[in-house]
Amino acid sequence: MARVTLRNLAAHKIRLVLTAVAVILGVAFVAGTLVFTDTMNKRFDDLFDRVGQNVAVDVRSVKVVDSGGPDDSARPPLRESVLATVKNVPGVKDPVGTVDGYAALVGKNGKVVGTGQNGPPQLGTNWTGDGIARLASGRAPAAPGEVVVDKASAKKAGYAIGDGVTVLVKSGPQRATLVGTADIGDMMGATLVAFDTTTAQRLLLKPGYYSEIRMGSTGPDEATLRDRVAKALPSGTEAVTGAKLRDENKSAIASIMSFFRTFLLVFALISIFVGAFIIFNTFSMLVAQRTRELALLRAIGAARAQVTRAVIGEAVAVGFVGSTLGLLAGIGLAELLQSTTGSGGSLTFTATPVIWSYAVGIVVTVVSAYFPARRAAKVPPVAAMRDDVALPQRSMRIRLGVGSLLTLAGAALMGLGLFGHVSNPAVPVGAGAFAVFLGVALLAPVISKPVVRVLGWPFARLLRTPGRLARQNALRNPRRTAATASALMIGLALITAVNVLGSSMRSSVESQVDKQFGADYVIEPTGGGGLSPELVAKVKKTDGVTAAGAVYAGNGKVSGKRVAYSAGDTAEMLSGTRAKVVAGSAALPRDGMLVDEDTAKHNAWSVGSSVPMLFPDGRTETLKIAGIYAKNDFLGPRVISEGAYLAHTANPSVEVIIVTAHKADAATKHALEQSLSARPDVKVQDQAGLKADARKQVDGFVTFLTILLVMSVIIAAVGVINTLALSVIERTREIGLLRAIGISRRQLRRMIRAESVVIAVFGAVLGIGIGVAFGAALQHALRKEGLNVLSIPVGTLVTYLVVAAVIGVLAALWPAWRAGRMDVLKAISTE
Repeated sequence: MARVTLRNLAAHKIRLVLTAVAVILGVAFVAGTLVFTDTMNKRFDDLFDRVGQNVAVDVRSVKVVDSGGPDDSARPPLRESVLATVKNVPGVKDPVGTVDGYAALVGKNGKVVGTGQNGPPQLGTNWTGDGIARLASGRAPAAPGEVVVDKASAKKAGYAIGDGVTVLVKSGPQRATLVGTADIGDMMGATLVAFDTTTAQRLLLKPGYYSEIRMGSTGPDEATLRDRVAKALPSGTEAVTGAKLRDENKSAIASIMSFFRTFLLVFALISIFVGAFIIFNTFSMLVAQRTRELALLRAIGAARAQVTRAVIGEAVAVGFVGSTLGLLAGIGLAELLQSTTGSGGSLTFTATPVIWSYAVGIVVTVVSAYFPARRAAKVPPVAAMRDDVALPQRSMRIRLGVGSLLTLAGAALMGLGLFGHVSNPAVPVGAGAFAVFLGVALLAPVISKPVVRVLGWPFARLLRTPGRLARQNALRNPRRTAATASALMIGLALITAVNVLGSSMRSSVESQVDKQFGADYVIEPTGGGGLSPELVAKVKKTDGVTAAGAVYAGNGKVSGKRVAYSAGDTAEMLSGTRAKVVAGSAALPRDGMLVDEDTAKHNAWSVGSSVPMLFPDGRTETLKIAGIYAKNDFLGPRVISEGAYLAHTANPSVEVIIVTAHKADAATKHALEQSLSARPDVKVQDQAGLKADARKQVDGFVTFLTILLVMSVIIAAVGVINTLALSVIERTREIGLLRAIGISRRQLRRMIRAESVVIAVFGAVLGIGIGVAFGAALQHALRKEGLNVLSIPVGTLVTYLVVAAVIGVLAALWPAWRAGRMDVLKAISTE
C-alpha cells in the first residue's frame, strides 16, 4: 500500500500542492511567531544579564502600591543618605545611585526621535559607566549641559559629538552639548539620554534622590551581602540580590512576550482551523473521484484498514511537505516582524518552533483527512464493476441535530463568558465561538440550499443558461459547497466582529466626548513623561485663556485592593468634564474625596463616609466622601484633592491640562500652540481633535487585527480555487457533453466563475451575519466599560461582500481557463 500511496501522490500533484498551501500558510504563522518571540526573549535576557552582571545587591524602596504595569514607577525614590549608609556596610563594593526618568531627544528637523506614546521608551538616566550603556565614542558627561546619547538615536537625529542638542524632559526643553555616544545593544528602537548625576536628579527625579542603589561585592556571596545591607537600611527600603533583580527584569519581559506570543498564536490557530476545512474538502473530493479505483483495491484483496492507511499516508506526506515549507516561510515572517519593530541582529532558533510546526501541520492534516479516509475504506468491492458508483452519504438529519446542538451550546458558553461571573471569561468565550463555528459549518449544507437559490437567481437571469448551470452546480453537492464557504465564513465572521466592535468604540467615544467634554481644549503629552505642574502657569498666561487646571493620575490601596484616582483643580475638572454631582458638595477639601455612583454603591459609601487610603509613599490617610457624582469616563471612579496627591508624591506628573477660553476659535488654539512651540512632545486638542485622535487609535487597532485575520481569508480563497479545480476534474465528462451540445468556451468559463462567486458570497453572508451577532454581543457585554453605543458599519460590510465576490472571480480564473481548454472528445470519453 505504500507504493499505492506514492503513486497517488504523484498522480495528484497539483491538487495536493494546493492543499499544502493551506498548511504552509498556517504553519508559517505559528513558526514565525515562535521564532520571533524566542529571539526577543533571548535578546532581552542577554541585555539584562549585561546590565546586572556586576550587581551583587540592589537597594530600592518597597513597592507599597502596584502601578498596574511591569515597571517600578510606583516605587518612591531613595534619599541620598541611603547611599552613604550602604557604603559603610562590610563587603560592599562601588555602590552607585541610579536615576531614571523620561528624556526625549529632538532631532535637527525639530521632531522628537521616537514614535510617541505608543512607541519605544524614551529613557533618561545618569551616567554611571555601568548598566545598559557602554561608551561607544567621546566621553562621559561631567557637568551640567553635557549629555551622552545612544548612537542609533544620535544618528537618527543627525547629531555628531560636539553638536548642541535639545532634550525634552518633563519640566521643558533643555539645551546641552553632545559629548559622547553610547552602545545600548538592541532595545527595539528605545532612545537613551544620559546626564551627570546632579543634573539627572534635578531634571528627571528630585534633587538629593535616587531611583535605586546598586553595588558589587568584595567577597561575600550575594545572599550574605544582601542580609548585611538589609540590616543597615531604614524602614520602607529593601535589599535584593542581583540574581533576583535580573530574574525580575526577565520575568517582566517574559510576561509581555508571552502575551504577545499568545495573541499572535490565536490568529495562527484561526488560520489553521480554516485550513482544516480546505484539507477536509480536498480529501473528500479526491476520495470521491477515486471511488472505482478504491473499489478495485478492495476487490483484489486490500483490507479496509489498508485503504484507510493509504489515504492517511497521503495526508502525512502533504502535512510533512507543508510543515517544512511553512517552517521556512515562518523564518521569513520572523525576519519581517523583527524589521518592523526596529530590531536588528540574527534570529534565535530553538527546537520549539520546529516541533510545533511539524506537530501542528501533520496532525491537522491527518485529522482533517481521517473522515474521508474512513469513508474510502467503506467502498464495497462490487462497486468496481459499476460506472455510476458514488460514496455513501450520511443523512442530513444527523448534521442538523449535531449542528444545532453545537450552535446552542456555543452560544450558551459565550453568554456565560460575556455576561456571567467567571474568573477567566476568555475561556468560555473562546470555546463558545469555536463551537458556534463548528455548529454553523455543520448546518451550512442545510442553509445553503435556500440561500444559494437566492444568490444564484441574478446569475440565472443575467447569464441565462451558464447562470442556471452555475446555480445548479453549487446546489448539487451542498456538503462541498458548505465546506468551501465555511472556510471563508470563519475569517469574515471574525473580521466583521472586529469591525463592529471598532465602529462601536468610535461611536461610544464620540458620544462620551459630546456628553462629557466641557472644556475648550485639552493639552497632553505625546511621550511617556507627563508634564510639569509649572507648565500650567504658562498656559494660563496665554492670550484668550480664562482658566487652566492640571489633572493628575495615581494609584492607592483601599481595603487591600489597588484603586485608581484622579486629582487636580477640582472646579476645573468638574467643569471640564461636565460631571454632575448628585449628592453632597462639589467643593473638595484637602482630606476629601469624590466618588461616582457605582463606586459608592459597590462599597456602601455615602456622603461623610471615611475611607482610609494607602498611598505609594507608604503612608495612610483617611479621606472623607465629600460628594458623589454621576459616572464619568473622563474623571474615572475617584477624585482626590491636588493637595493630597502632592503630599504623597515625590515627583508629580500632570497627565493633561484642561483649558477654558474666552472664545474657542482657531486664533486661541494657535496662541496655545505658539506658547508651547518649544515642546514638540505636547499637543493641543479641541473636541474635534479628541474625536479624530480616538478614531485614529481605534482604526489602527481594527486595521492591525484585520491584517492578522486576512491570512485566514487568503487560505479560504485557496480553498475555493482547490474546490473548483477538483470540481472541474470531477465533471470532465459532463463538461465535454456540455461542449458537445453547443455551449461555448466563454459560456463555460462564465458558468464556473458564477459558481465560484455564489459560493464565495454565500460564505461571506454567513460570516458577516455571525460576525454582526458576535460584535453586538461583545458590545453589550462591555457597556459598563464605556462601550455604550452599538454601531454596525454597513458600508464596510457591503464592501466585504463585494470583496468576497471579487475573491470568487479571481479564484475561478485558473479552473475556468482549464475547463475551457478541455478537448471535447477526450472529455466525453473520460470515465
